This record gives sequence, structure tokens and C-alpha cells, in this order.
Amino acid sequence: MVLADLGRKITNALRSLSNATIINEEVLQSMLGEICRALLEADVNIRLVKQMRENVRGAIDFEDMASGLNKRKMIQTTVFQELVKLVDPGTKAWQPVKGQSNVIMFVGLQGSGKTTTCTKLAYYYQRKNWKTCLICADTFRAGAFDQLKQNSTKARIPFYGSYTEADPVIIAQEGVEKFKEENFEIIIVDTSGRHKQEDALFEEMLQVYNAVTPDNVIFVMDATIGQACESQARAFKEKVDVASVIITKLDGHAKGGGALSAVAATKSPIIFIGTGEHIDDFEQFKTQPFIRKLLNMGDIEGLIDKVNELKLDENEELVEKLKHGQFTLRDMYEQFQNIMKMGPFSQIMSMIPGFNDFMTKGHEKDSMDRLKKLMTIMDSMTDDELDNKDGAKLFTRQQSRIARVARGSGTLPKEVHELLIQYGKFAQMVKKMGGMKGLFKPGGMDKNVNPSQMARLNTHMAKMMDPRVLHQMGGMQGLQSMMRQFQQGSGGGNK
Repeated sequence: MVLADLGRKITNALRSLSNATIINEEVLQSMLGEICRALLEADVNIRLVKQMRENVRGAIDFEDMASGLNKRKMIQTTVFQELVKLVDPGTKAWQPVKGQSNVIMFVGLQGSGKTTTCTKLAYYYQRKNWKTCLICADTFRAGAFDQLKQNSTKARIPFYGSYTEADPVIIAQEGVEKFKEENFEIIIVDTSGRHKQEDALFEEMLQVYNAVTPDNVIFVMDATIGQACESQARAFKEKVDVASVIITKLDGHAKGGGALSAVAATKSPIIFIGTGEHIDDFEQFKTQPFIRKLLNMGDIEGLIDKVNELKLDENEELVEKLKHGQFTLRDMYEQFQNIMKMGPFSQIMSMIPGFNDFMTKGHEKDSMDRLKKLMTIMDSMTDDELDNKDGAKLFTRQQSRIARVARGSGTLPKEVHELLIQYGKFAQMVKKMGGMKGLFKPGGMDKNVNPSQMARLNTHMAKMMDPRVLHQMGGMQGLQSMMRQFQQGSGGGNK
């Protein structure tokens, strides 16, 4: 069972509590049975599943419960906490120090996606303004250096390796010394993939470890090998001090439960997960938000982090326009660009409560293609059209403009017209927001905006949305809940 199915089954089991007229021992046992079956089907270790069941049973005592307690809420909270424990070893993740050299050594099995993951991690830190580089100390696999060289060149990350030197220890040592002299902050060393049975390769890994004395050793774990992860993780941990774990291939095809629960074998925290082949199919792993997303509860904190990365608050011109209720076609184009920068669309949508089920891989491709087509249409517009304060009226008054833009973008006039309708809805909402002066004051909308105004804005947003999406969010009530979470998350992020 893939992780998305696991999340769905656990969510359905928890929902059975809401449908039950009376919450008693029988209902609890039935729900726990469903959750345990789902975890076992997802390849979670049977010992851990048994322990989780016992922990939940131990925490819930119906006879001892006060009559006023919300039993449903208490059971759901306990299950959530126990699911968190399954993937949380209780140790703090290592953090690099800005302004100094941090050497990170990668270890893992052959075929686990280690070299690709090295590039993803380097790219992640590069985007956060760290000076990053890569070293290929894998001399065992043919083509390893070529792969790392190709990945590094594409991502514009400096790299080091050799076609002639056969000793990985020398390559690793020389590369680390070179990049330390050049004041690189994140120095990532890729090593040969191995199996626990290969003693010679394990000895080589230990020699590289002793030569470069890494600040952090990352074990790359392939989610598709299931419970075999545990014995492999133990073998690596016995040889070198594995401090962190990255799980790869945790997309639609992996069971994932085996890999997640194998973290217990290393007692090292998961720091990132790979969710695809592209360089930005890479998410920072935080246990509670991960479980929340798994159960379709969203990850508002992660979404706010993504938005903050774009530094939209530095765009003073746009903020000023919004204050005055102005929104041009160019502004919409720039916001589409921002959405593309935020990473894979399904990753963003899964952070919004209620959207996890709605945004399947198929929907993601359709959404991104739609966005690109809208941007292509706007690429065929003139500066006057893009910057007009009421672009929709300009096109309505002069229909020939629609025909010209359609020809230039290789689309139908009907598609240009649909874009203008969508723009009109956005612009209308911005005008409503512009009239709510408290929206842009320090402290956020929850403190400064009249509740009735906020309710009207929510109603307007609901009218703009696809009815299927609104239904997935739980209707108006779900939308209002999401808006409150955004406000609370924004407030928390500014402290």
C-alpha cells in the first residue's frame, strides 16, 4: 500500500469515531484494528505496530474518563501522537553553521538515488544562499562521476572528481581541502553505494569517513525496498556514525512504511524526503507536519515557509497596488511565476488542508499545463495591455486584441476570453481586499479586520473557486477554517 492510500485508510478509520453514536471499547478496538491493518499493509514493522496499539490502549481508559471529556478528540489526538512516534527517533537533527565549512558525507545502498539526492541537497542550500559544492568519491560505479558532473552543471553547483584517480579516499580528501580553502559552506561528499555484505566497500567507506571527518553522515534510504531497510540501516550505523536519514523514491509507487519505521534502527532523524526525479522534488521532513499531510490535515507552517522564501514582502510596489485595490494582468503573470518557483504543484496543494486527496499526480500535470498556457497567452500581450489598470475592459472594448493575442500564442480566442474572466475575478477580489484597510497593518487580518468584512471576503473567494475544490475543503466552513489557519500561521511566523 502506498503512503497516500495509508493516509486515506487511517483518516477513514478516525472518521468512524465521528459517525459512531457512542464512543466505547468496541468502537475503539474496531478503529485500532483498521489502523493497524493499514500500517502493516504499508510495510511498517510489526513490532512497532503492536507497540503503537498497546500505547493507544494504555492511554485511553473509558472508566477513568471524566464525563465532560471529548472522547473522540482525545482518541484522535492520542492516535496522532503515536503515529508521530513511529517516525520520530526523538533526537534533534544536525544543523549546518553559516559562515564555516560543513562537510556532509553521503552513504547508502547501490541504486538508492544517492548521487541525485546529493545534488538535490546542494541545490536546496544553494537556493537559501549557502555556498555549496559537490565531490564525487564514488570510483566503484561506472558513470558515477559523469552523472554528478551533469547534475552539478545543470544546477550550476561547483564539483570535484577525477577520471584517472582510482582511490576514493584521495579524491575525497583533495576535494574537501580545495573547497575549504575556497570558503565553501556546504561540502557534500558522494561515496560508492554498497550492500552490507560487501566488507571491502564498507572498509573503503570507513577510510573516506576517517579522511574527511564529516560533520554529518547522511544515510540515503530507498523507500521501495520496504522492511529490508532495517537490517541495512543497522549495518551502516555500526560502521559509521549515521547522524541523519534521507528517504528517496517516496512517491506514488513506494510503500514507504518500511523505510519510515526503519529510522528506529539508526536512531537518527529523517531530515528530507525525495518525492520524484526532478531537482525540486525534495521536501524538508518535519514529523508532525508530515503526519498532518498524510492524514489530509495540511501543513500551513510549511506553506508559509514556501511563501516566505519568495520574499513577496519585499515587492513594495505590488503591496502598494493591493492596498489601493489595483491588480493588472502583469501582476497576475508575476504571481503565476511565483507559484512555479514554489516547487511541484502537488507539494504546495498538499500543504493546504483538504487538498491532499484532490491533488493527484494527474491533477498536478493538468494544473501546471494550464498555468503555463495562461502565461503563454499573456506573453503575447503588449506592455500597455499588461499594465492597464482595467485590462479586461480594454479587451472587451476592442475585440480585435483578443484575436491578435490568440494568434500570437497559438491558442483559441475562447481561451483568451477565459483568461480575462479569471483575471476579472482576481481583480475583483483584490478590490475588495483593498477596501479592507486593516488587512495590511502589522498584526494581521485577524486583529485588524472587521469579522463581517472577513466573512464577505470568504464568500467572495468561495464563489471564485471550482465547486469540486470547495467541496474537498469541506465547503464554506472548511474555507473559513483554512483562512483562520493562514492568519494564525502568518502571525506565528512573524514573531
